[in-house]
Amino acid sequence: MDGQDYVAAIVFGAIIGVVARIVLPGRQNIGLIATVLIGMGAAVAGTWASDRWDLHSSHMFTVADRTFDWAVVGVQVAIAVVGVGLAAMIARQFTTDRHRD
Repeated sequence: MDGQDYVAAIVFGAIIGVVARIVLPGRQNIGLIATVLIGMGAAVAGTWASDRWDLHSSHMFTVADRTFDWAVVGVQVAIAVVGVGLAAMIARQFTTDRHRD
């Protein structure tokens, strides 16, 4: 993995953060910037973890002349879902509006 892979993971991470927020059920009380940053971190962590534990598949897709592995994207989204969930739980603890439904 070279530096370009990490740069692509960061750019792709913005999308991954939003996807994670859509996948996660319920309302998350975190902003768009936090969502994008979590997605970027998850993309880098997912790329690293997939490379470290050799989690790759033969199924690829291409976006803007860049090829992505479905298994790596799956790991990235899974990490982002966990990250968004944790951030939402932490944000809920620090909100002053404790309105219960």
